[in-house]
Amino acid sequence: MSYYTRHVFFCVNDRGPDSDRPCCKQCGSVQMREYAKKRVKALGLAGKGKIRINQAGCLDRCEEGPVCVVYPEGTWYTYVDEFDIDEIIDSHLVNSKPVDRLKI
Repeated sequence: MSYYTRHVFFCVNDRGPDSDRPCCKQCGSVQMREYAKKRVKALGLAGKGKIRINQAGCLDRCEEGPVCVVYPEGTWYTYVDEFDIDEIIDSHLVNSKPVDRLKI
């Protein structure tokens, strides 16, 4: 049995301003991870046997970013704002229904 029912990794990699590839950090991923972490905690969904929100280095889907991935399903998402993060939390993490419009 897994320690968490779902584990969400947000790419927060920063390639720097002169990179020839985009990076998630420059697309607001740090702020969106913090938002997701606070919301999951506020909903009482964080902790052992529940949901964990983590940061990750480069997940190498830079051109599709910002990105996060939900395990154990291995569902990859892109997002724009808090509305998208809320939809991922409410639909996928709480109700086990992946958000097709945000999948990559």
